[in-house]
Amino acid sequence: MFRSRSKEEQAATSKVTADQPQQPRDPQAPKGRPTPKRSQAQSQRRARAQSAPANRKEAVKAQREARRADMARQREALAKGDERYLPVRDKGPVRRFARDYVDSRWCVAEFFLPVAVIILVLTMVRVPQIQSIALILWLVVILLIVLDSIAVWIGLTKRLKDRFPNENLKGVKPYALMRTLQMRRLRLPKPQVKRGERP
Repeated sequence: MFRSRSKEEQAATSKVTADQPQQPRDPQAPKGRPTPKRSQAQSQRRARAQSAPANRKEAVKAQREARRADMARQREALAKGDERYLPVRDKGPVRRFARDYVDSRWCVAEFFLPVAVIILVLTMVRVPQIQSIALILWLVVILLIVLDSIAVWIGLTKRLKDRFPNENLKGVKPYALMRTLQMRRLRLPKPQVKRGERP
């Protein structure tokens, strides 16, 4: 009952455990390695406890470096349009097509910021006629942006249904409209098509 097993039995059990795939170990089965002595286990535990803060600091540093490398790769991908390293919201052929569709046309919304600055300057002038012109100009710009956005929405919907009939198109049209609000040279990922070029 208390006799030790022979070397042949131990070799057989280790061979069987090596051949089997990794599964939860039966509590009654042999573990396949000798139990360490108490002094040895305590010294290993002490060594782990002493080295933990240094390892944690190194792990945090390595993680920070990896994050920095990822961000640099993403910035480069945004500048060049490299699909592999783009952020998740910009990835995929559907999003790329939406970007190309917006970049290939003139959009009223991309001139919103410069026009808004001009209108703001005009409203600061203390002449009532110029202020009323600025107010009318403000309303005209907003109306043109709304009409142009509707045209982009309808045109993009039609083109997406033709080009990607079985793809998930959720969130693509708002993504394209947000891109129309950015000035062309400030858009990220950088435009890959010229104006008037059919995507």
